[in-house]
This record gives sequence, C-alpha cells and structure tokens, in this order.
Amino acid sequence: MECVFGLKNLECLTCLVMNLMLWMTLVEKANYDGMCFCTEKLGMSNLFRCWMYVYRSSVPSYMDSTSTAERDYAVFLEKVKRTVYVDNLSPQVTESVVRTALGQFGTVKNVQFIPNYTGPKNIPCCALVEMECPRQAKAVVLEITQFPFMMSGMPRPVRAFRAEEEMFDDRPIKPGRRIQCCWVDRKDPDFEVASKIKRLVRKHAAEDLFLLQQQLAEEEKLAKQQDETLKANYKKFSIIDSVVSDGTAPGLAKFYNMKVFDA
Repeated sequence: MECVFGLKNLECLTCLVMNLMLWMTLVEKANYDGMCFCTEKLGMSNLFRCWMYVYRSSVPSYMDSTSTAERDYAVFLEKVKRTVYVDNLSPQVTESVVRTALGQFGTVKNVQFIPNYTGPKNIPCCALVEMECPRQAKAVVLEITQFPFMMSGMPRPVRAFRAEEEMFDDRPIKPGRRIQCCWVDRKDPDFEVASKIKRLVRKHAAEDLFLLQQQLAEEEKLAKQQDETLKANYKKFSIIDSVVSDGTAPGLAKFYNMKVFDA
C-alpha cells in the first residue's frame, strides 16, 4: 500500500476512502447537472483522474440501457392500445372460441387468459385479446358494449373494455419507476392498514369462490338442458324426414284429402 498510494498509516487510508466517496457523490451530481471538473486546477492525483475516467466511461452504457428500456416500454404501450379486456366469460370458453367469436372484427393475434388466483380452482373468467391494430380493438369494444354478445352458447353476455397497463403480468419495468419494500412493525400505523387489506382479500376470495361454484352449477344445468333440447329436436326432424321419404306422408294426405307440397 505504501509504494502505490504513498500512505504510511491506517488513518491516511481511511481519509483516502472518505475523500473518494465524497468525490463519487460530487462527480455523480456533476454528471446529472451537466457540469464537469478540471482535475488539474483542483490538484487531483492520478488515482482520482483514473477513477473519473472509468466512471465517465460507464455513463454511456447506463444511458443506452435507459434508452432501451424506454423503447421497450413504448412498444408495450402500442400493444396495450390494440388489446381488449374481455370479462364475464364462461369457464367453458376456450382460446379457439374466443378467436372465432372476435375474428369477425379483425385478426386476433394473441389470446391470454387471466387466471383466477383467489380460489383453489384456477378457472379463467377473463382474457386479454390482442388485435392487429387499435382500430379493430375499438370496434370490438364498441360492438360488445352496444349489443349483447354471447360466447359458447351461454345466456350471460360478455363485457369488453380497453386494456390497461396494469392488466399485463409480463409488462416491462416503467422507466424511472422504483418500488421499495420493507417490513412493517406491529406498532407501526401502517401495520393495521395492511392487516385490514389482508382480511378483506380473504373475504373477497371466499365470496368469489362461492359465486364461482354457483355459476358453474347453473351453467352445467343449462348445458344439460340445451343438450336435451337439441337431441329432442333432432329426433323430431328425423321422424318427419323418415315419414316423408318412405311415402307415409303422401298416403295420409290422400286419405284425409289434403295437399302435400314438395319442399
């Protein structure tokens, strides 16, 4: 250490470290404020001049990463503009059903179901549908808002809204945003607020599970009724077709003096 820095004791080393930390703060502020230091007039040693060269050479890489994050977030915002949030879906709705239903408004690029994390059954009830352009997304929202829109034969109409940034779990980090987390002591006033929010979330989860079970039971009952009605109508049309094709209908018409028109 003595041959490199010219230090003779530990106190000089401590002083050097403290000065170095002070210079780091000053140079960092200078870089953000657009100022610069004249190392010769300030009498800085070669060590400080070397450090400042290394520090300043790392600034462009930081700026490049920032610009890259801004570009990525701008691309994400364009994706949000052409995405539709579809809610009140039946658990029986699949990706192919959504693509077929919304394909009449344009080209569906991607369908991302939002799972239900509040209950033990991970059943999606809403989805993010990415269209080809914002105009098609606007058309979907306008059409579904004005007229009842059914999916998968369920009598409950779905709802559509413009997507928002917070709906995407894979959204990039917003430039300039910092999230800090910390432990809260029981004596802290925010601890009671956090406890109330926790209890409220559990209450909403229980209510959501109960409503989901009722919804599934009603839809299963409705699906069974629709299946029975479909089979009964198919049987009726089959009987009519067989009566007409085997000559029974013309014979009965002749017997009762009725006219039969060929379809």
